[in-house]
Amino acid sequence: MGRDGTPVGQAEQASVAGEEQEIRPRLWRLAAATSTWIFLVLVVIIAVFSIMNFEAFASVFNLRNIMIDASSLLIVAVAMTFVIITAGIDLSVGSVLVFSQVVAALLMRAMGAEGLGVILAGLAAATVSGLAWGVLNGVLIAKTRMPALIVTLGTLGMAQGAALLLSGGINVRRAVPAELVTTVGIGRLFGEIPYLVLIATGITILGGILLHLTRFGRHTYAIGSNPEAARRAGINVSRHLIKVYAMSGFLAGVAGYLLLARFTTTTIEGHGTTNLQAIAAVVIGGTSLFGGIGTVFGTVVGVFIPAILRNGFIILGVEPFWQQVAVGAVLILAVYVDQLKRRARERA
Repeated sequence: MGRDGTPVGQAEQASVAGEEQEIRPRLWRLAAATSTWIFLVLVVIIAVFSIMNFEAFASVFNLRNIMIDASSLLIVAVAMTFVIITAGIDLSVGSVLVFSQVVAALLMRAMGAEGLGVILAGLAAATVSGLAWGVLNGVLIAKTRMPALIVTLGTLGMAQGAALLLSGGINVRRAVPAELVTTVGIGRLFGEIPYLVLIATGITILGGILLHLTRFGRHTYAIGSNPEAARRAGINVSRHLIKVYAMSGFLAGVAGYLLLARFTTTTIEGHGTTNLQAIAAVVIGGTSLFGGIGTVFGTVVGVFIPAILRNGFIILGVEPFWQQVAVGAVLILAVYVDQLKRRARERA
């Protein structure tokens, strides 16, 4: 029994609820304000490219390609949003994606590379592989209290090395069932909407619901705002962090499997900067590197700003290197704005 006569379990729950009610409105206001201005930046970028070459840029074919190219990164970035809101980081996602691809491809090739059973086995292999790396990251970070930067940097190298060992250093080919390629890989609903885009959209919506409308999401914000206060409020911080990093690994495995379906081969050398792209997208979208603030909507915007810049520069014939300059400038601006807001909160 507590001092007020309330059972300890109920008192703990009431404390958690009070913590959530106090934190949630403030976080929503800050996150919504950041998402709004970064969305306006995206609108301006789209307007500029549309004015400069409307027929090429605003065509259905081009917009569809932009969405397809961004779909796998969006899946990874949704999970990265949860990680960064907890004031963590996950540098291993690119390597985990590759490892999951290799495991799935080798298994499907060994099973004959055709049939629904092979497709499902490959999906299970990719997601379980990603989940295992994510759980490893979470356990090391939560239980040993090692910095997330160091842990995930270490598993980045481990996962990449393991993928190279399993594949012999070359991409695994002739391993993807044709049914997977023609449906998920290049198929379209009603002949118009790519299934890759639909899957990425579904995962993004589920991520948004989980972050903004559930206790899991509120605990994520609470831990990022003040882990010690969250712990005193009754939140199992260690267990929650393990779940967050497990989600990151799991969705990296999903993204790897979808890319396998799209390209029909593993892409071992194609994801050296996927981790940085995901982190940049999340930060550009308004999620604070200091934790406690962020939205899935902002991450969606942050994913599409680099994608649209890259596409627009190609259409206009601009050197592609300028895209890196532009994205870097937007990233620096986003972090600078985040720091200004953090200082303002500290003074308040």
